[in-house]
Amino acid sequence: MLTGEAPKELVSRYAVNYRFFQEKIKKFIEETPAYFPYMPTRILKNCILLPIEAESQDTALRIFSTLNDRGKPLSDSDIFKAQLYKAFSDDGMKDEFIEQWKELENTCEKIFKSNTDNPVDEIFTRYMYFERAKRGNKNSTLERLRKFYEAENYKLLRENHKQTFANLITLANFWNDIANQDKTKFSERILRKLFVLNYAPNGMWTYIVSVYFMQNKDENNNLDEEKFFAFLNVITAFIWAFTIIRPGVNILRTPVFSEMLNIVRGKEVTFSEFSFNAAELETTLRNYTFSNNRPITRSILAWYAFSYENQELVPIETIFEIEHIYARNRYPLPPNIEAIGNKSLLEKKINIRASDYRFQDKAKYYLGKITGRPGTKIYELVDMANTRQDFCEYDISIRNEEIIKRFMEFIRENNLAR
Repeated sequence: MLTGEAPKELVSRYAVNYRFFQEKIKKFIEETPAYFPYMPTRILKNCILLPIEAESQDTALRIFSTLNDRGKPLSDSDIFKAQLYKAFSDDGMKDEFIEQWKELENTCEKIFKSNTDNPVDEIFTRYMYFERAKRGNKNSTLERLRKFYEAENYKLLRENHKQTFANLITLANFWNDIANQDKTKFSERILRKLFVLNYAPNGMWTYIVSVYFMQNKDENNNLDEEKFFAFLNVITAFIWAFTIIRPGVNILRTPVFSEMLNIVRGKEVTFSEFSFNAAELETTLRNYTFSNNRPITRSILAWYAFSYENQELVPIETIFEIEHIYARNRYPLPPNIEAIGNKSLLEKKINIRASDYRFQDKAKYYLGKITGRPGTKIYELVDMANTRQDFCEYDISIRNEEIIKRFMEFIRENNLAR
């Protein structure tokens, strides 16, 4: 009977690999039990352990990279783990660290696996922005993750290891609560704002939200409801508008990094130095090509869907696609077919079935009246299906104006227009 079972809830690569070999050994025992006693002897007689002593951490890493040239290189978090492990071992807390690190790995793999090859690297990245801001660093030229943490011989991970590691765990738990839409941690309206931000045109919002949380959390790791709500509103309005006016995440760093400094200094986030010319923004919105391949198109649609008070919170894992309310294959084809006024988010399964129908037919899918399948959770589409007989070129223009009007009101409500 094999011992040392790896619990199924552990999903790290180490656990997966462990269970793989465990299963192979178990199968080997079952199929050829007489040969199994020879297996340990064969391994011991054919494997060589070669100890290599290195003078320093850098030397050890160079040796590892050379030996592992054709294998998988160490991730940044592997390096950071080694530094933390040594620091905690010196404190006689090796076992506690190993257990907590495994928990951190599992948490990060659940919430960051889809947007990075090294999930634990992501939490180190988000925490890095908090430390940068505390040091007054608003340089838009971002240094590499490993270079940041290795400064002063890994001082942040060695001398301040307990506080740093505790902060990383706290920050990971915060993002885990967001990913799980935990209603014991956040109100419904906060979760709605966070849902929209998940459709942001870039990942910059996750960094400034991380800084805000680390700076403003109370002793129970909670945030003030009203202040957090206002903060989420202003960063949504700013990031959306800035992306339309000045595309490119590199340009966005300058105002966002500047506001990160204001956060750690206890100031309100206003983007007052980067407000928009209202007339210029509105003109840009009217002339902007909201093509499906532009991330901001999905961003605007998510924001507009949740601008309706009756829009319910949707599970964050729901896959949405861009729906043309007036179908692209429908005749006659209006010239404003690709306008933002003709687009909406729609669940992928519904969108596949309803993509080329007339509006009267699409309405049945929106309402879930076809073969008993669930309808859409997008309130606006449900309302359209219940109140309209058709959706034509004129309706596209009217809805287009409504989206622009609401967005400009959103900008003004957050004091971002001049």
